[in-house]
Amino acid sequence: MNPAVKFLLVDDLPENLLSLEALLQRDDRVLLKARSGDEALELLLHHDVALALIDVQMPGLNGFELAELMRGNERTRRVPIIFVTAGTHTAERRFQGYEAGAVDFIQKPIEPDVLRSKAEVFAELYRQRKMLAEQRDLLEEQTRALQLADQRKNEFIGILVHELRNPLAALNGGLKLLSRKPDEAKTEQIHGLMHEQMDHIIRLVDDLLDVSRITQGKINLSKSEFELKDAISTALEMTRPTVEEKRHTLTFKAPEQACTILADKVRLTQCVSNLVNNAAKYTPEGGQIEVSLEAVERGYRITVADNGLGLTPEASTAIFHMFEQVEEHRGHAHGGLGIGLALVKQLMELHGGDVTVWSDGPGKGSVFTLELPREIASA
Repeated sequence: MNPAVKFLLVDDLPENLLSLEALLQRDDRVLLKARSGDEALELLLHHDVALALIDVQMPGLNGFELAELMRGNERTRRVPIIFVTAGTHTAERRFQGYEAGAVDFIQKPIEPDVLRSKAEVFAELYRQRKMLAEQRDLLEEQTRALQLADQRKNEFIGILVHELRNPLAALNGGLKLLSRKPDEAKTEQIHGLMHEQMDHIIRLVDDLLDVSRITQGKINLSKSEFELKDAISTALEMTRPTVEEKRHTLTFKAPEQACTILADKVRLTQCVSNLVNNAAKYTPEGGQIEVSLEAVERGYRITVADNGLGLTPEASTAIFHMFEQVEEHRGHAHGGLGIGLALVKQLMELHGGDVTVWSDGPGKGSVFTLELPREIASA
């Protein structure tokens, strides 16, 4: 069914308005009636009309004057106007009407088929104009999205090149030092530094592979039944070096009863460790990180709260987008590519869950929340 369009009917005589209404009434049409030019102008302030049928001879503001006012207003200047007239007008009078903005004249008594035919033409033109405007707006939105995606891609490539160059340069330097056959203590130290840089490269590559697999729909959840408290404990153990390096206080609260879940243990552990690592990175030294698990009506809720840098409302939405980083936090990222939280969101959605964040603002910490159903439905 076609969307409803609005016609404006203007005549000082009620019987004429009723006659026009009877001729033009349809289910896909809204007829707005005005008995004066002033009433018509008020209606035009609130409604977008496809056609105005205006009586020429009206007391006060006549049809031509109303049309001129409509043409002088940006909102109504493109509304088609058909003048309805009872008398025969001279060529000069008709010229005045067209100059005022008329597209046509209809003589009284009105021929019903002629009026309906003309009205339907303008209704269809209005629908097409609205459709074109919607398509234009959609294209503009898609263009902006593509431009933003291209900008993010270029930023991501720049960050990736930078983050890979540093560990590769360190590895190259380590190999050169080892080729000089340093003493055993020095060799062990160089090996340790090289292992750290290699772990960093592997982490970057693993994140990129996960992004690629999820984007292409090639990642599969390996579901099993397990104790959720154990998975969280494993995640906390994985993040302990980062937490201890910055001398944070880390606490974990969980219910005493069993919290059994059917899900992918490795992926959920990855999600929790990512959130705790983020909390450790973006919380100043000696901060507080609180991890909690609670059973809710249909599943479990895991929260990771910190008293760190906090987020603006805009950043709270942006950080879950691929390759997005908060500009003010880049100094704390330590080689991140801005894909960790996007991965968490995608993995949670694969589990039928969700991840959200709340912050009272910059400098006031953040609370990340994972919501999980007890059983993950089969894909």
